[in-house]
Amino acid sequence: MLYEIKNDKIMLQVDTFGAEIHSLKLGSLEYIWQCGDAWMRYAPILFPFISSPKDRKYLVNGKAFRMNANHGFARDMDFKIIRKNMDILLFELSSNEETKAQYPFDFILQVSYRLIGNAVDINYIVNNIGNTSMYFYLGGHPAFNCPIDEGEFSDYEIVYDRIENLMYQNGEPLQNVSEGRIVSLTRSLFDNDAIILDHPNSKAITLRSKKSTHSVTVKYPESNAIAVWSPTGDDQATFVCLEPWTSVPIDYDDAEIELCKKEHAIKLNSGQKFYYNYQIVIE
Repeated sequence: MLYEIKNDKIMLQVDTFGAEIHSLKLGSLEYIWQCGDAWMRYAPILFPFISSPKDRKYLVNGKAFRMNANHGFARDMDFKIIRKNMDILLFELSSNEETKAQYPFDFILQVSYRLIGNAVDINYIVNNIGNTSMYFYLGGHPAFNCPIDEGEFSDYEIVYDRIENLMYQNGEPLQNVSEGRIVSLTRSLFDNDAIILDHPNSKAITLRSKKSTHSVTVKYPESNAIAVWSPTGDDQATFVCLEPWTSVPIDYDDAEIELCKKEHAIKLNSGQKFYYNYQIVIE
């Protein structure tokens, strides 16, 4: 079920399925990719994994588990709506038989969206309600229209707010980079999949047009990784994902199959809560 909130600047719609943003508008201008054959998502939540371990398999205390799908299960589950007022939506997902068949921990995941001017403040809270420590990865995967209003995909650029060492995972340097932080978009830019930065210098990233004043910025003050992705070679993929993550994906840690030993997994002790925040600002 879709829920809508708005203020005098922007309108936001979020579905209880996956607690996923479906629409974010400034006036009549839509900023969120409206789901299509090129990618059948809008802005999924990645939990308890970012990406997948090899063959989607891993161990917890020597016992084998397997995820049913990539990026965990939160994006494919119904959340409860806990709170709705003029500018806030709060959703909740609790562990159950379906989650524990894939991931043996007891948890509550809350996701809130709050409108502040022309921005959406997004907060995740993971509550470990079990008797043992739990381990997880967490992130956002919002897809933004590109072009936002008019023009072509190649009329846009990605701008990091600080200078970065912009390389592909295979060590090759990115093309079309200026000032160490501005990347001109081309379809071939994503031939090597997503552009992922581990512990980036930047705390914000912007998708902006070279021909208009429209842009979208993702601010990620608490993220240890930021990814940029669009399907390569598909002219129908008129979107770019700006993805703030708690850390690099679980597949970076595939040398170790035990979840508790994976370098980038977050450990949360029994009874503790983990807080994670990022913002989307549209112009």
